[in-house]
Amino acid sequence: MTEVRVPTLGESVTEATVATWFKKPGDSVAVDEMLCELETDKVTVEVPSPAAGTLSDIVAKEGDTVGVDALLANIAESGNAGPEETKPRAKEAETSSGSASGGGDSVDVMVPTLGESVTEATVSTWFKKVGDSVTQDEMLCELETDKVSVEVPAPASGTLTEIVAQEGDTVEANAKLAVIASGEGVSAAPKAEAEPKDTQYSTPPAGNGGPGKDIKDGPAAEKAMAEANVSRDQVKGTGKDGRATKADVAAAVAAANASPAASAPASAPRAPVAAEDEAREERVKMTRLRQTIARRLKDAQNTAAILTTYNEVDMTEVMALRSEYKDLFEKKHGVRLGFMSFFTKACCHALKEVPEVNAEIDGTDIVYKNFVHMGIAAGTPQGLVVPVIRDADSMSFAEIEKAINEKGKRARDGKLSMAEMQGGTFTISNGGVYGSLMSSPILNPPQSGILGMHKIQDRPMVINGEIKIRPMMYLALSYDHRIVDGKGAVTFLVRVKEALEDPRRLLMDL
Repeated sequence: MTEVRVPTLGESVTEATVATWFKKPGDSVAVDEMLCELETDKVTVEVPSPAAGTLSDIVAKEGDTVGVDALLANIAESGNAGPEETKPRAKEAETSSGSASGGGDSVDVMVPTLGESVTEATVSTWFKKVGDSVTQDEMLCELETDKVSVEVPAPASGTLTEIVAQEGDTVEANAKLAVIASGEGVSAAPKAEAEPKDTQYSTPPAGNGGPGKDIKDGPAAEKAMAEANVSRDQVKGTGKDGRATKADVAAAVAAANASPAASAPASAPRAPVAAEDEAREERVKMTRLRQTIARRLKDAQNTAAILTTYNEVDMTEVMALRSEYKDLFEKKHGVRLGFMSFFTKACCHALKEVPEVNAEIDGTDIVYKNFVHMGIAAGTPQGLVVPVIRDADSMSFAEIEKAINEKGKRARDGKLSMAEMQGGTFTISNGGVYGSLMSSPILNPPQSGILGMHKIQDRPMVINGEIKIRPMMYLALSYDHRIVDGKGAVTFLVRVKEALEDPRRLLMDL
């Protein structure tokens, strides 16, 4: 007897709901054949069979909540190897069929791992077309996720015989993108088989009006829809064969509860446009990155109590120090000395004194971070991204400048990985490089603070009773007033100002 248990569900996920059983007691199962589907708060998890045999009993029914490693079912192993060989035989038949008619094995091109919490992507560009020759590791297409662009390399050399997911299609993790044949051609049989197989990943079957009528959703999703009073046609199913999951219902509820301003572009009809004006308009679909930016910024405004406090800093001393040492700095470290390292150092210094600006709210808890992972907002042709410099508080000026330079270049080239944009505890946004004189930055959730830098501009200032011309910069600190009080926010900004107006304070930890 072999036990079927709940697999590891991911970091911080401790339980799941049994959504759907694909088998019933008495059914024969093969090794790795999917037995059931579990729903967590974040993703849907399919549970494969650990052995071949007969499903003898189901312990956790549909709708049950189970913990990690809980017993789901039992399998009675069969004496003959028939069920075990079911899958390989089918594969061999496909391969031999391909060899007989086209000469060569076929290799599926699959969606690569997209990163934590990312379950789908959009096919943005195909670099190859059907019939083109490809070499192993040559880039075939580019996928666009909510956060980054992902290039998909060829898993083998050969000929691209079929493109399953076209440009603009939405695909899930591990969905099939294309087929490569190592020979000159490919048979029609595998092609025909691949199409219906893959439809479960890209678009739900149309049937008699969509997934709501053809496919039974899991009990957890149905219960969530009933509790939220949401109809099935309002929910976009992302589960197996287009089934709605608990997360899909939550997303539909969030969309329904969004403010009219946020939902207007998607649901409200446009105001009438004159025909002569409409002919001169250009309509472009928002990229997934831009949609994510819009959603996250609006979520931040809806969730946090954002307040902004301002100050100004005299940049005379920093500019003098930079001017004096920039040539020696670049000669020794191979990177230019910019202003960002000074601001990063000053913020790390201030965060030690006002730790709530470097904290986050988790339910009814405040989580204080005893480290600084500094997010540096960077504008790219695709939109705003925030690469994170980890443990910036323990880095030197040179290490900070090198990290900013390297991550900024990768951001502009669209090469940042998911891991490089996660885990930030505080963010700096420099609108001054574009000429901004003053702005109120929006928080980057779940962070509680963001510093806005602006343009350095000569202004008349009263210094010791005399009017002097000084290079001044406005600073803006936006913070979550739920966790940071006005006193802490002002103290933070004053400490940043003091450190920049007298950089020697940074060396003496004052």
